Amino acid sequence: MKKLIFGAVISTLSMGISVTAAKAECGDVSIGAMGWASGEAITAVATFVLEQGYGCSVLVVPTDTVPAVTSLAENGQPDIVPEVWKNSATIYDELEASGKVITASNVFANGGEEGWWIPTSLAEKHPELKIIDGVLANPELVGSRFHNCPVGWGCRIVNDNLKVVYQLEANGIEVFDHGSGANLGASIAAAFADNEPWFGYYWGPTAVLGKYEMTRVDIGDVDPVQHAINQSPDSPEDKLAPSGFPSAPVLNAVTADLAKREPEVFKFIQNMSFPNDIISKMLAWKEANNASAGEAAAWVLTNHKDVILSWVNEDAKAKLNKLL
Repeated sequence: MKKLIFGAVISTLSMGISVTAAKAECGDVSIGAMGWASGEAITAVATFVLEQGYGCSVLVVPTDTVPAVTSLAENGQPDIVPEVWKNSATIYDELEASGKVITASNVFANGGEEGWWIPTSLAEKHPELKIIDGVLANPELVGSRFHNCPVGWGCRIVNDNLKVVYQLEANGIEVFDHGSGANLGASIAAAFADNEPWFGYYWGPTAVLGKYEMTRVDIGDVDPVQHAINQSPDSPEDKLAPSGFPSAPVLNAVTADLAKREPEVFKFIQNMSFPNDIISKMLAWKEANNASAGEAAAWVLTNHKDVILSWVNEDAKAKLNKLL
C-alpha cells in the first residue's frame, strides 16, 4: 500500500497537477528552490502541500542563498524561500528589520548542527565518551585519532584551536587532517564497515548522519563570544577556551505581502519545521537510491505523513489525507 501511495505522490509531483486549485482557495504563490539536495526536496514537499492541500497555483523558482535574498530585497519575490542559511545572507537582518521579510520558522528544528561525534554504538557501550573529558581519559576507546576538517573550511580553524584547548595530542589523540569532505565522510563509512571506533568533526543534516547513527560529544556549553574567538586563526593561545558549536539558523523566509495576502499559507510555513533526523534520513535515502527531489519529497510525505499533517489546517489535512 505504501508503494502505491508513493507512486501516486510521485505522479502528482511530476505532473504538477493540483486537484484543489480549481476551487481557487489560494492564489498564485512563488517559492524558491535552493540548488542543493535538501533545499530542492523541501521545496517539493511544500509545493505538494500548497497545491494539494491549499489549492495554490505554485511557481517554483530555482535559486541559491545570495540570489534569493537579493531578489527578496529588490523585487519582493519569491513569496517563500525555504532553507535560508542566515549566516550566508549578509543582508538578511536588514531586510527583516525593514519589514520586507518575515522569518516564519526554522526549517531545521535543531538548526544546522556541527560538532564532534562518535558512533552511537560506542557511546552506548562507553557512556563516559559522551563528554570530552571521558574521551581525553580514554583515547584508545576512540581509536586514538581525531578526524579533522579539510584546510580552507571554517570548522578547520575552530578545530585547530580546540585541539590546543583540549590538548588532544598530549592526551594521546592524533589529529588527522582530511583532504576533502568526501574523505571525511568515507572515514565514517569505513569505521562502521569494519566495526571500528571513530571520533571527529561532522555536520548535519547530512546523508552521512542519516545513514550512520552518531552521537555528538559534549565539548562544553555554547559561548557565542568564545566561539567567535575560536573561529579566528589569529586568536592568541591564551585567549582560546572551551565552547561548543552553536547551531546555525536555517530559516523559512516569507515576504510580508505573502503573510498578509495568504494568511493560511503563512501559518503553514510557520509550522513547517523538519526534525533534523528526518532530513538526514531523507538525504541518505535519496543518495542510496539516486533519487530526484520529487522522489525524496514523496519519501518524506509517505514515511512521515503525521509530521506533515501536523503543520496544516483542518481543511488541508482532510484533502491531503485522501492522497497520502
